[in-house]
Amino acid sequence: MRLLRAIALFSAVLGISAPPASAEALKWDVIAAKAKDQTVYWNAWGGDERINAYIAWAGERIWNDYGVTLRHVKLSDTGEAVSRVLAEKTAGRDSDGSVDLIWINGENFAAMKRNQLLFGPFTQALPNFKLVDFAGKPTTLVDFTVPVEGLEAPWGMAKINFVYDSARIQTPPRSIPEFLDWAKANKGRFTYPAPPDFIGSTFLKQVMIELTPDPAALQKPAPEGAAFDTATAPLWSYLEALHPHLWRGGKIFPASGTAQMQMLDDGEVDIAISFYPSDAASLAQNGRLPESARIFVLEGGTIGNTHFVAIPYNARAKEGAMVLANFLMSPEAQARKQDTAVWGDQTVLDVAGLDPAGKKRFDALPAHPALLPPEALGPTLLEPHPSWMTRIEAEWQRRFGG
Repeated sequence: MRLLRAIALFSAVLGISAPPASAEALKWDVIAAKAKDQTVYWNAWGGDERINAYIAWAGERIWNDYGVTLRHVKLSDTGEAVSRVLAEKTAGRDSDGSVDLIWINGENFAAMKRNQLLFGPFTQALPNFKLVDFAGKPTTLVDFTVPVEGLEAPWGMAKINFVYDSARIQTPPRSIPEFLDWAKANKGRFTYPAPPDFIGSTFLKQVMIELTPDPAALQKPAPEGAAFDTATAPLWSYLEALHPHLWRGGKIFPASGTAQMQMLDDGEVDIAISFYPSDAASLAQNGRLPESARIFVLEGGTIGNTHFVAIPYNARAKEGAMVLANFLMSPEAQARKQDTAVWGDQTVLDVAGLDPAGKKRFDALPAHPALLPPEALGPTLLEPHPSWMTRIEAEWQRRFGG
């Protein structure tokens, strides 16, 4: 919250501007030639061993194909990278920046786009961008209600689901109200990560969407004053009722989704929250959950979105970053990422529209009993406008952060 306010204040005082790239600079052959021998500092969440291993593999591939070196700068929060870009802008460092690519979330993208801290538009220059399933996956063009407009490249799909051990639970809850009833009947066997962890924050949004009298209002900027209090009152009432029945009485919360999943594996809780519908299968295959792990979704639908990578306006290795972004959208990289033995993150591509070689990569992916077919994942609910999340996270900290 403080970071976003700092961005807003800075832009108001100095008037941020970032000129668009020229047409010549965005020709693919020019990009690939300039990328050779560049080092890309990719600032990406580093809290999962599978994802870190996948990023390391991508680095090997772009080195072999393009002569581009990848350095993974492991983050615990995307705001760390955004803070560096902002600090460099404040210091007048408008080129040769330290951040070349960011695995970015919706609220930070909205702030950086609004204040012109991003390079681009650049995605139309990437050959693999045309393979994305824009019609079937419209969130590849809109990030938390904010149009992407070529300023970030999609590379994975996320959708809230709930992981449970089928050896311990026969009938999981299927709505947010049922979760409260289940928690009361199974005291201490559920929790959620503390916001601003993205899984914990998304759980709050899921509660809001189900309980608010006007879900459509969440697609607009959050109002001020009494209107915000009225809109969020059902969320706070629900959490006040839920928390006494959570793990540790709702006085302590796990720091991350990874920590929460470890608690499920250790038998401390019976349900964990995931953003990846293949998480249970992937973790079970890697020995990090029991083979009896399964997933469920809520009957009214769960929040889904696309995750993206973006290039700061002052990146040192813009061409190398575009080469990496393009590779991440390739059928090779997307199929490997969707493999539950590797990561299990769902593809952004239109698989049916790929050439035979591309389709074959996806057809060869292994099945697992913890995987649900796409039609069983239920409706996808749109993310609220990012302004809701920043306000809700701050209020959650005030009420429950200790």
